[in-house]
Amino acid sequence: MPHRWLTGPSPVLAIVAGTTVVGALVGGFTDLYVYRFAGQSVLDGTSLAGTRDPVMGLPFTYPPFAAVLMVPLALAPAWVAAGLISGASMAALAVVVRLARRELGRPAPGWLVAVLALGAVALEPVWQNLSFGQVNVLLMVAVLVDVLRPDRRGSGLLLGVAVGVKLTPVVFVLLMVLVGRRAMAGRALACFAATVGLGFLVAPGSSTSYWGDRLVDASRVGPPALAHNQSVYGALTRLLDREPPMLLWLALAGTLALVAVGLGAWWWRRGERLLGTCLTALGMLVASPVAWSHHWVWAVPLVLAVWAHTRLLAAVVAAVFVARPFVWLPWGDGAEYGWSWWQHLVGDAYLWCSLGVVVWAVRAARRGDATRDPTYAAEVARQRILPDRLSVSRRSR
Repeated sequence: MPHRWLTGPSPVLAIVAGTTVVGALVGGFTDLYVYRFAGQSVLDGTSLAGTRDPVMGLPFTYPPFAAVLMVPLALAPAWVAAGLISGASMAALAVVVRLARRELGRPAPGWLVAVLALGAVALEPVWQNLSFGQVNVLLMVAVLVDVLRPDRRGSGLLLGVAVGVKLTPVVFVLLMVLVGRRAMAGRALACFAATVGLGFLVAPGSSTSYWGDRLVDASRVGPPALAHNQSVYGALTRLLDREPPMLLWLALAGTLALVAVGLGAWWWRRGERLLGTCLTALGMLVASPVAWSHHWVWAVPLVLAVWAHTRLLAAVVAAVFVARPFVWLPWGDGAEYGWSWWQHLVGDAYLWCSLGVVVWAVRAARRGDATRDPTYAAEVARQRILPDRLSVSRRSR
């Protein structure tokens, strides 16, 4: 009986329940205040344009459709909302771990999933998500479910919702096109279009403002020079002591993103779906004008994917995201503009880490390392083919 308890879902349910209780008791999550304010604005029929949350003084920077999804958080008491988003984030983290393990052909007993999910909290992007009450882990699991299992009925709908909430996951639609999953990509885009339409239907004023002029304003989400912005745009802003010229940013960020997505498609087509998806995520993060450190929750599946090939690099990546070197330096209130050359190297740690992974993935692809472990490749194939055969058998019956 104890063995069955450990291998089943009970350990995961226990950590989710514990996180829910802790979240409800702690509360006071910065971004959760903003989410609840957005949901309340939808209920009141007021526009989000030019308004700020009265508690934290921060604007709601997502598309209006995301505000519609925040209505339940506005209806619930603050402590209930804090518990719900904390528990949901931990549950999503556990699902990410389980998806990654199964995709790699590795066992995923409940106790191991719970241990790895709790261990992942040591990564700065993860605990920042929990402490802010953010939704990045929830969006990540929505993307992974669709991109790792594109043959599911209705695949693409979760990805479309994720794009409707935060736009940047649209890069995974491009990945699906590159790997030949155009039907899924079409469903994702159709679902995204539906989210835009729903936003105009429920909050026409907010939608007109967002899609009209606020969308292209990168500064609406915060100062891009802040050390926590670990994107190419943020690095260039700190280096040049001002926001970079558009052409320079597009040349550097666009090139890096295209390489990462193209490389991700190459690995995905050769059976390394998890690694290919994570490389695409890196392209999304470095190319986004603002990629706050809590956006980098993709470090969790990335470490698991790289671990299957090289444990040394995986350990280095994990260490960088645990240490978050950019806070070792003076930051905030424009202090980043005074960084010396070596401080820029330290302060852009997440960006350099992603570049290192891309370089490794290019070299590994040239050496032909994809699915080089025949046992691993066979197990992954079995994990994918068996459900398909069972589904065909059921339909024939």
